[in-house]
Amino acid sequence: MSEQRVTAALQALGLPHEIVRYGRVGSLAEAASALGVEPRDIVKTLVVRRGEGDFLLVLVPGDREISWPKLRALLGVSRLSMPDKDVAREATGYERGTITPFGSSTAWPVIADASLVGDPQRRVSFGAGVHGAGAVVPAELALERLDAQIAGVTELVGS
Repeated sequence: MSEQRVTAALQALGLPHEIVRYGRVGSLAEAASALGVEPRDIVKTLVVRRGEGDFLLVLVPGDREISWPKLRALLGVSRLSMPDKDVAREATGYERGTITPFGSSTAWPVIADASLVGDPQRRVSFGAGVHGAGAVVPAELALERLDAQIAGVTELVGS
C-alpha cells in the first residue's frame, strides 16, 4: 500500500519516475550497487523534529550526513532532534528506511542539500515507501515539485 501511495504522489506531481525493486540490502552501499548508481545518488529522507509535533524532512545524498550546526543556523534554532522510529512513522506514514517526501501522511516542509542541484540531467533514488525499492526521479525537477528549500546543510560522511 505504501508503494502505491508513493506512485500516486509522483503521478500527482507530474514527475517522471521509475520504481526499481532491488530486494533487501544491508547498507546504502549495497542499495546503490543494486540500483547501479553511486551512493551520492540515493537520497535519504530524514525526519527532523523542531518541536513537539513539528517536523521537517531533510533530503541528504547517500555520501553525506546532516551538519547539525548548519541546519540549526539555517532554521534559526538552537535545538533539533531526530525522532525515534515510531514517531517518524507516525509523522510520515512510512517506516524508517522507506521514508520519502512523496505521499507522506503530512506534507512537512522539505529542505534539500545544495549538493543535489547543479546537474539538470541527474537522476536520484528516493525511498519508495517499502523496503528494497527506490523511486528514481530527475533530481532538480523533484526538488522543484516538492517546493524544497535548497541549502548547504550537510557534510561528507567522515568529514
